[in-house]
Amino acid sequence: MKQKKRKKTHVSFRVNTLFFIVFLLFSVLILRLGVVQIVHGENYKREVEKTEDVTVNTPVPRGKMLDRYNRVIVDNQPLNAVTYTRFKGVKQEEKLQVAKEIAAIINLPVTTTVFGDKDTKDTKDENIVKLTERDLKDYWIATHPKAAAKKITDADRKKVENGELKEEDLYPLQLKRITKSELHSLKDELEVIAIKSKMESGYELTPQIIKSGLNNEEMAIISERLATLPGIDVTTYWERMYTYDDLLSTLLGNITSPDEGLPRENLAYYLSHGYSRNDRVGKSYLEKQYENVLRGQKARIQHITDRSGNILDEKVISEGQRGSDLVLTVDMELQKKVEDILTKGLLNGKARMAGTRMLDRAFVIMMDPKTGDILAMGGKQLAVNKETGKREVKDFALGNITTSYEMGSAVKGATILAGLDSGAINLGTVFYDAPMHFKGRLTKKSSHNIGSAGIGKALEQSSNVYMFRTVLNMAGTAYKPYGKLNIQRKTFDQLRSYYSQFGLGVSTGLELDNETVGMKGTVYSEPGKALDLSIGQYDTYTPLQLVQYVSTIANGGYRIKPHLVKEIREPELEDDVTGSIQRSFEPEVLNRVTMNDEQINAVKSGFRRVMTNGTARAQFSSEPYKPAGKTGTAETFDNGVEVRNSTLIAYAPYDDPEISMAVVVPSAFVRGTSNALSRELGRDSLRAYFDLKKQGEQELENKELQKQKETNTSETDGEE
Repeated sequence: MKQKKRKKTHVSFRVNTLFFIVFLLFSVLILRLGVVQIVHGENYKREVEKTEDVTVNTPVPRGKMLDRYNRVIVDNQPLNAVTYTRFKGVKQEEKLQVAKEIAAIINLPVTTTVFGDKDTKDTKDENIVKLTERDLKDYWIATHPKAAAKKITDADRKKVENGELKEEDLYPLQLKRITKSELHSLKDELEVIAIKSKMESGYELTPQIIKSGLNNEEMAIISERLATLPGIDVTTYWERMYTYDDLLSTLLGNITSPDEGLPRENLAYYLSHGYSRNDRVGKSYLEKQYENVLRGQKARIQHITDRSGNILDEKVISEGQRGSDLVLTVDMELQKKVEDILTKGLLNGKARMAGTRMLDRAFVIMMDPKTGDILAMGGKQLAVNKETGKREVKDFALGNITTSYEMGSAVKGATILAGLDSGAINLGTVFYDAPMHFKGRLTKKSSHNIGSAGIGKALEQSSNVYMFRTVLNMAGTAYKPYGKLNIQRKTFDQLRSYYSQFGLGVSTGLELDNETVGMKGTVYSEPGKALDLSIGQYDTYTPLQLVQYVSTIANGGYRIKPHLVKEIREPELEDDVTGSIQRSFEPEVLNRVTMNDEQINAVKSGFRRVMTNGTARAQFSSEPYKPAGKTGTAETFDNGVEVRNSTLIAYAPYDDPEISMAVVVPSAFVRGTSNALSRELGRDSLRAYFDLKKQGEQELENKELQKQKETNTSETDGEE
């Protein structure tokens, strides 16, 4: 009995131990499950149901450009567009099928030089797709995999095995071995190739424009088939629209096309500022200079996707806002008249004036001398249309800041003031104007003998000799007939330093890129060049520098920074409504010249005499707005032909200037001929300004009379 009892106790102990171990194991398991479900349950659940939040920025319309009277110059034209959004995991065959279906609906212009098409680099059609030979070859390989595989021989693969070739070297071999006939087999598929290339050029989840400007039929068909065209959508696309056609177009600038996207040279900068690679940005002049203002705030849309890239949901984070508006200083009605004057002047000049075979351009720039507001900047250039062979006139407003010329006697006002400030002459200095003869058979003279002349007469009759004697005094050299002319480098530097006070030969401060400062003559071993410099026949200046120079004299000696943008305004979606001012550009004085008021007034008086009794009297003596100014003719060469540049500076009214102007007609006529084209262009342009001013005042007066009439009528009705 005792033995049996002992055995039973032994068995129970082992069973209990086993149960205890099982209990511990279950406890550990339960604890682990608790940790997994309770502590980390949400994390594991999110991992199982993992999604991805992708934020996409959608472009908004750019800001407008308005003139000083709020007339729209550059606007945005809404166009219907078809887009493709690339999702993750989409197979090439699926994209190809979509491209084929879209190609059957839309008409997309395509060109390629592979089949002898003309180069279309000058086309303005942004939809046109220019396919390269490489584009066609890539497509052929993608759509002919078996034939493409046969382009690689066993010998090629053996070389890869032996290390003579790399695996990545095989694809270039395939490309090289595609025959012309195989490429020509794609001739009927160019549109499909173009569409597919556009579909693949954008970012994932970012709409890529396939074609803008859909016609109604294309829009309707695509809209009906959206359910069967994965990734395809229709939207509104904004294209830049120019209200005044090509007026001022070269200065307004351009924006990149959707295919161009961000400029390669500034790619890193734009990407760091939130741009996408295919965003359209300003690439020249005002569009580029004020890109950060015109671009606006993009709409931000958040896509919620699964791990396969399928969109589960989307929400708008911010609606976005179109770009701010630029209010320019330009009066577009005046600009239009100035450009019309230039166009007619060039065409008529070529037709009726002798010696104009080298004439091909002209400039007129008008500025408020007190504020620096550029009111009109006209430039026109003659060209021959390659297709028609006919002469046409193109916009060249840009030439006012990018091209420079010898300006002739127009600079004599600065020479007089340099002489006065340096002490070389005084307000009462009189020189006898007669030919000056120097050693070495060097003769310097005026266009005609003037006789005794003070400052006023020297400017009125455009005396070269007065300027020559002024420079000789600055150089400390007395004139001796047939003696040696001795002028050192320091006199050149001194003259240029004085000229720079007026803006000649230096940057004007305009807000645009690519402004040239002109060219300085570099020959100092010929002292006669200093005399040429004093009459504007050595260094070159731009039309913009010329108008800044005359404005500095007109306003009493203050060099004002010229500018094209007057204000930046908040965007307004309603028509005919301007937004609040974000920034206003006030007049900026760059420097005050060192001459005193009495000296400046002496030159201004001489400029007035030029118009009433001097070299410009035929065009300006009877004008009612009291102009003052100076003409100029520079002897120079154009492609080996001796020509004359014809210039004019002016401001008005003489006693209270409100407008200043520079007219430049390079190669106006060849040696032995003459014309008054620059003076005629200047006269007509100033007339246009004052006519528009009078018209505006009359309209304002009529509005006030109408308002007063309505007020009186209202009061009468109230009494009744």
